[in-house]
Amino acid sequence: MDLKQYGLIIWKRAWIPALLLVIVASVSLLTRQPVPPSYSTSMRFTVRVLPQARPDAYNYDGYYEWLASEYMADDLTAIVSSQAFADEVNRHLSEMSRAVQIPPGSIGGVTFGEKQHRVLRISLNWGDAAELADIAQAVSMAMEQDSTKYLTPPGGAGATVQAIDQPGAPAANPPSLTQQLQLPIRLMLALGVGLALTFILDYLDDSIRGRTELEGMGISVLGEVPRQTK
Repeated sequence: MDLKQYGLIIWKRAWIPALLLVIVASVSLLTRQPVPPSYSTSMRFTVRVLPQARPDAYNYDGYYEWLASEYMADDLTAIVSSQAFADEVNRHLSEMSRAVQIPPGSIGGVTFGEKQHRVLRISLNWGDAAELADIAQAVSMAMEQDSTKYLTPPGGAGATVQAIDQPGAPAANPPSLTQQLQLPIRLMLALGVGLALTFILDYLDDSIRGRTELEGMGISVLGEVPRQTK
């Protein structure tokens, strides 16, 4: 079967994929829910272990303090998503007389590699810009005032966490790729199902549709009546 015959099969029942496309598009548009707004902001912190004054020992030019700072910055990426850190942030929000509270896991952290491995970036996403600004302020306070309790090495010097830059103004997030592709993917699936139904119905149809099918069955065609055209 050549491409022309495939085209004729589709053209004969083109109403099937067209109808499915209309149905899917109509249902999708009628049932589409408005996408809730989402805002994001980020801030950066540096983690540093205070050098220990040991006049009787060589400190390798602070090498171990720098190395410990990197490990602690990595640990903070897990700490900021914990229940304990969320409780600290919520406490600061309450002290600021803010009603908003955050659940654990709503804060995400990532450390930079290579030369900036002691720098921690915290990203926040929230559905209200004003509340996000308050949360960012509370997170900054919790990082500088409370996170060091998790970082002090046993028997060693303390650690400091200091903000490099203040939280930026909350910015509206664009629609996600999933939200943008929902309707096109549904339409593509509807088109695929419609074409599949077209070929299935053509396969189940045992009527003779032309001399080609008769000749394929070994029947000689002596003549054929042309289709009447205006």
